[in-house]
Amino acid sequence: RRERKKLQSRRTILEAAISEFSKKGYKDTSVADIMSTADLGIGTFYNYFNSKEDLLFLLLGRLSETLRMALAEARAAERSSLELLELGARVTAKFLDENRYVMPLFLSASHHSMHHGMANATEGTENPPSSRMTPQIKQVFTEIIREGQAAGEIRSDVPVDLIAEMFHSLYQAAAFSCLELSFQENIALKTRLLLDGIRKRNEKRA
Repeated sequence: RRERKKLQSRRTILEAAISEFSKKGYKDTSVADIMSTADLGIGTFYNYFNSKEDLLFLLLGRLSETLRMALAEARAAERSSLELLELGARVTAKFLDENRYVMPLFLSASHHSMHHGMANATEGTENPPSSRMTPQIKQVFTEIIREGQAAGEIRSDVPVDLIAEMFHSLYQAAAFSCLELSFQENIALKTRLLLDGIRKRNEKRA
């Protein structure tokens, strides 16, 4: 019973945080705001989390879980690698669009994931807090791209990591876009162009 109560309190705090972040934004939401919505004492917050940032990391973890579940269903339906990439881009865009307060941390974590190896080697220090739960989104795309190349569905003359990086950069480009398109529409159009560019074409030679 005690464990169930702890899990319920943790869930209540997270849902309250989502509500407050959605209304006020991450920066303008205080721990006191969250706990007032959760109808719990402020001290209770620190029994489960060290800071507001912990809540964002937990939400990024939800993104990874949501993405993997969607892809697992698509794989079971024997979708092609190109279809899996389109689905992955769409699911990620939808989550980020509905949880905009996660976007800055997502972009920061994405940037860190590309440079943490170099930083650790040169600085010899522990990973900064923003790298603790970097979502494995890029890794998911990398796996699909590699499988697609092996299956002859995706061009093999372009490095896997380069294509994965291009997919990962879609979200930053769309987030700062000035086009009169919604975030999800922007991602969808960019994804379509990218998929067309990496599609393996059977060239017929005379």
